[in-house]
Amino acid sequence: MSSGRAARFLDLLGAGREEAPAISAPGAKPLTHGGLRGLAAETVAALNAVGIGRNDRVAIVLPNGPEMAAAFLGVGAGATTAPLNPAYRGEEFRFYLADLRAKALVVAAGEDGPARGAAAEIGVPVIELRATPERGAGAFTLDTTALPSGPPAQGGPAEAGDIALVLHTSGTTSRPKIVPLSQANVAASARNIVAAVALTASDRCLNIMPLFHIHGLIAAVTASLAAGGEVVCTPGFNALKFFGWLGEARPTWYTAVPTMHQAILARADRNAETIARVRLRLIRSSSASLPPQVMAELEKVFGAPVIESYGMTEAAHQMTSNPLPPRARKAGSVGLAAGPEVDVMSADGDLLPRGTVGEVVIRGANVTAGYEANPAANAAAFSGGWFRTGDQGVIDAEGYLRITGRLKELINRGGEKVSPLEVDEVLMDHPAVAQVVTFALVHPKLGEEVAAAVVLREGMALTEPELRDFAKARLADFKVPRRIVFVAEIPKGNTGKLQRIGLADKLGLTETLP
Repeated sequence: MSSGRAARFLDLLGAGREEAPAISAPGAKPLTHGGLRGLAAETVAALNAVGIGRNDRVAIVLPNGPEMAAAFLGVGAGATTAPLNPAYRGEEFRFYLADLRAKALVVAAGEDGPARGAAAEIGVPVIELRATPERGAGAFTLDTTALPSGPPAQGGPAEAGDIALVLHTSGTTSRPKIVPLSQANVAASARNIVAAVALTASDRCLNIMPLFHIHGLIAAVTASLAAGGEVVCTPGFNALKFFGWLGEARPTWYTAVPTMHQAILARADRNAETIARVRLRLIRSSSASLPPQVMAELEKVFGAPVIESYGMTEAAHQMTSNPLPPRARKAGSVGLAAGPEVDVMSADGDLLPRGTVGEVVIRGANVTAGYEANPAANAAAFSGGWFRTGDQGVIDAEGYLRITGRLKELINRGGEKVSPLEVDEVLMDHPAVAQVVTFALVHPKLGEEVAAAVVLREGMALTEPELRDFAKARLADFKVPRRIVFVAEIPKGNTGKLQRIGLADKLGLTETLP
């Protein structure tokens, strides 16, 4: 323990009452907090018996659900977890397993997908996980017969300085970087989320986020359990099933990315009875900018405050959060510092006064000590003890941070810098627009031109000139999209986030504009 505060997975798991539900799933018997603590101890012992201990990396490839949540916590209690996206192809699994130097791979018993094949090709032994739902949702046993028995270099429960979790950055513009997060990092972030949204043992979270991503792992699962509460683990986001889960689980809150919130709103009218019956205490949004229009509609439909937060992998998720009522929630802002220190820095490394746009920087107990084996990336990312997030933003007089854009996503139109977020917000004000992503399109003279992909509301019609005229009345001419494409759906990343970089290629808009 550090300074008397919870600094490890195991410390966080001690919060709940023995018989209180910890992990549940639709239609399943819950696993209690006492059962989860016992399962974590069993998992550490099983891994130690085959030479896997503290700081040894165990890749986990399991479908979303209670077993994935429990395995993440159980493995993390005595080793280093490395959750991977089950949708990866064989080549991707080979890369990630090798890059992580995984000591073992955990898959579901009987699963014979590309992860197992990739592990066999590069000599990573496989541990089979067998669900034991009679003990409660998420309970399991591990078949470790593929590994030789023997003691680990460092056995027993993990300590605060040990690495709890390793994740790769998205690698949109470069080779993915490995982000090691210590036990203390993830524990600090979980505590920060508990404090930001005032979680208690009475809270029940409906998790619809993927559990290979920092948002679901820390905000939904770990923070819920650190408060002594419950997390209901679904198979993953499904707009058609969401309201059924909502009615069955009767959660007090859920957390999601903006595209999920928008899909939920699209089906809200036909599920008004369920919404009225299940009174949410709050709705949380993170991992991408929430359009103010969506925030307002969510609050109107659900009658609950929408708390927008700002997070990233390198911070073990949360950095800022809008506060709960009665304090002000500012639409378009990601709120106040909610854990680490947050400031804004110039390109030269100087901290800037309030009201000045610069690069958002953070430092604190939840922030990674640095990328693994990547001195060049660390030299670029850290300045005077601060971590540079790569996001551009401004902090107002009251301390609220507004993100004005991702530095790599700013559109450079002949020297004029355009924030895609600003254009998004204007186009979203049109009553026919349901979703929009503004992005850069190559231009032979200007370098880049402004373009936008738009999804219309059901039953609505709109032409490109009409939407451009709408934008012209609200934006400087150089910010108005010269190309607008209407699509049924905007391509998303693995976690449901809309991705601007590379969107032109995904939409087949590779030709330059005249």
